[in-house]
Amino acid sequence: MELDAVSIEQRDSADPLAHLQQLFSIPDGVIYLDGNSLGALPKNVSSVLTNAVEEQWGKSLIKGWNCHNWIDLPSRVGNRIAKLVGAEEGTLICADSTSLNVFKVLATAMKLRPGRKVILSDTGNFPTDLYMAQGLKELTGGDIELRLVAPEEVETALDETVAVMMLTEVDYRTGRKHDMKVLTEKAHSVGALAMWDLCHSAGAFPVHLKDANVDFAVGCSYKYLNGGPGAPAFVYVAPKHQATSGNPLTGWMGHDAPFAFDLGYTPSAKTDQMRVGTPQVLAMTALNASLDVFDHTNLEALQAKSIELSELFISEVKRRCPNLELASPTDPMKRGSQVSFRHEQGYAVMQALIDRGVIGDFRAPNIIRFGFAPLYLSFADVFKAAEILEEIIAGDLWDKPEYHQKSKVT
Repeated sequence: MELDAVSIEQRDSADPLAHLQQLFSIPDGVIYLDGNSLGALPKNVSSVLTNAVEEQWGKSLIKGWNCHNWIDLPSRVGNRIAKLVGAEEGTLICADSTSLNVFKVLATAMKLRPGRKVILSDTGNFPTDLYMAQGLKELTGGDIELRLVAPEEVETALDETVAVMMLTEVDYRTGRKHDMKVLTEKAHSVGALAMWDLCHSAGAFPVHLKDANVDFAVGCSYKYLNGGPGAPAFVYVAPKHQATSGNPLTGWMGHDAPFAFDLGYTPSAKTDQMRVGTPQVLAMTALNASLDVFDHTNLEALQAKSIELSELFISEVKRRCPNLELASPTDPMKRGSQVSFRHEQGYAVMQALIDRGVIGDFRAPNIIRFGFAPLYLSFADVFKAAEILEEIIAGDLWDKPEYHQKSKVT
């Protein structure tokens, strides 16, 4: 059924989450469909960060570690993220980058499965995860095999040679979503451990780490958690592994008593063992403030709106741009909070969109991606974005020299 502006306005009027948009700072004239790369700025972050700089750091100086409890930011922020990914309190720590956390977890998992040499992943996994596995292989003298299969072949590829299954729940290109519970159960049935990357999951829809019996998880906080560019990542360790896992990067903050300054390393028996160096206080303070927006809703409501937004976008783009190929699953329960299309000149198409105020992104070789963050998107935004995309495709407006000039970041 063809929709019009009036019916779209009615959907926005009836949207129970519409009030959340006022919590974010979005530039006038911009339709932001790239929250799956970098979340928008929550309005409260600026004042919180200013206070942290001018009052806490500026006036408290070194005393801030105690009087403002900077030292416990990793666990305090971690516990807030834990609620968003279905993890128990005390099992998730905010620290370092996703890549570093991948390395920590892989090395730990291999240690917990002596005699097994295989890290199983899929060809849709985000490259940094694969790079870290390759680095671990080289560091161990090639004594590890990184086995890659097609995403749909993961379940059948799990066997008794696999030490750890390393998967990203939502494919960064297409948005295809793995079944976490099913694949974790299969991994355990053959004696393998299950590690999940939640970079495109956390804050987008409900995740159930405890219920799925996941062993380890990692993720970033600058996408759907809106923590800001370069915001610290997180790492989850299931309770059953906390006493025996250990962290190969034995920095002082993972020590059981870091301020005893022992010359020998004794790991914390808690998730703190996954800490390495000094917490990024300012970045973590900004992230902590950004998480406040989730106090105003729940992930089930966000997922429901995400599905409505993405289904509207798909139907409108299919109607208006029939030559664009949908790269994402048609079943909304089998994709994350993003929709991707293929176009041979996808980079130029996206530059033309950005030039007209519709910000998405491009992934090689031919994917144009659109993220749907229900916290700050309206149905009118999505409808208008489809209109602008139609104008660009129908008029070949993407075919300008400046739209073909690739920047460092695509």
